[in-house]
Amino acid sequence: MKELFQFDATTQGVTVRVAVNFLPEQSRIEAGKWFWVYHIRIENEGEQTLQLLTRHWRITDGRGVVNLVEGDGVIGVQPVLRPGESHDYVSGCPLSTPHGSMEGHYVMRREDGAPLRVAIPCFALSAPATAG
Repeated sequence: MKELFQFDATTQGVTVRVAVNFLPEQSRIEAGKWFWVYHIRIENEGEQTLQLLTRHWRITDGRGVVNLVEGDGVIGVQPVLRPGESHDYVSGCPLSTPHGSMEGHYVMRREDGAPLRVAIPCFALSAPATAG
């Protein structure tokens, strides 16, 4: 199945693409819990090898409550991307509202040791309307 990336941002030759899907089977709407899965592809279109060191997320729910999430790498790894390579991973996000958004950035290290802050595009978390 070919993934349709809905959002993208490019920073100095690094493109971050995002596809997001609501997962009703992982949600418990009657209990006020909604769940999304997102697929991220990081593409190194530059001329230097890069290593992803840290991730920084700003997750906002439908009430405007912001949760900041920071950590090393993505899904337990700090991938190295040579020119022309990409890295894909899938993760999830629970919210206590049916709508929200995520955005953020990665900190990567160039082969010359210089840090590079790479934007993650803002993307909507939106559950389909339910009858009721």
